[in-house]
Amino acid sequence: MRVTQSMLSANSLRNISSSYNKLNQLSNQVSTGKKITKPSDDPVVAMKGMYYRSSLSEVEQYKRNLSELYLWMDNSESAMDQASSGLDRVRELLVQGKTDTNGKDERNAIAEEINQIKEDLVNVGNTKVNGKYLFHGTDVSNPPVTAGDPPQVAANLTDGLIDSYKVEVSSGVTMKANVNPATFNQEMFDVVQEIQDKMANNDNTGLDDLLTRLDSVMNSLSSEKSELGARYNRLEMVESRIDAQEVLANKVLSDNEDVDMEVAITNLSVQQSVHNASLSVGAKIIQTSLIDFLR
Repeated sequence: MRVTQSMLSANSLRNISSSYNKLNQLSNQVSTGKKITKPSDDPVVAMKGMYYRSSLSEVEQYKRNLSELYLWMDNSESAMDQASSGLDRVRELLVQGKTDTNGKDERNAIAEEINQIKEDLVNVGNTKVNGKYLFHGTDVSNPPVTAGDPPQVAANLTDGLIDSYKVEVSSGVTMKANVNPATFNQEMFDVVQEIQDKMANNDNTGLDDLLTRLDSVMNSLSSEKSELGARYNRLEMVESRIDAQEVLANKVLSDNEDVDMEVAITNLSVQQSVHNASLSVGAKIIQTSLIDFLR
């Protein structure tokens, strides 16, 4: 096969061009820290990257959902603690008002304090987070309690026609964000109102029955607090698992796309040497032509 000058020049230019491309690819890897800068560089890596990013985005969304759950549970716990303190004080006042040493004035003072606690219970029952009512299940736009004597609980709570507010924490898995929608029930406000009325009317009859009813309300509230605590513990375990998934997802994504910087720099140095040698040899080949001999 006859090798001509044009063939040598064309091959030399093609190889130098290929060397430039390789040099550019390695330079991009070093400067960006990524194996590829566009899908055509490596379609397999690009496709896997899309899948891994989708998984990572899903994990990040679940983490945002966990933050919402923490917000609901923390505020629910705080609200129920406040309600428990109020009911404890009502119980103290009831026991105090039962004694015969109290007269009309003392019981009027007790009634006034109980009225203030009742109004606070209404405010607690209507606690909102991010514009949503905590204690009204999925009916987050409407207040569950209306002030009055006694305060009135929403009909859908009384009838049990309301669902719990749930948040997805992983694929196909949801957790209840709120406590039982009927935690602040009509019985709570009725018994507090009746105690207030008894004190205001200086009537000490039937107080033992009211004390029993009040204890039942307080026990129900305590049970809800315990159930919330159990769900909070589960939420912390779910958070640990999601955190582990996030670390793994980031690692897989990094292994797929991030370049080994030490290897990339070494390859770039080697390619620079090869490229310089190609340029040197190519220059000698291209310069040697018939015109050079005729000079």
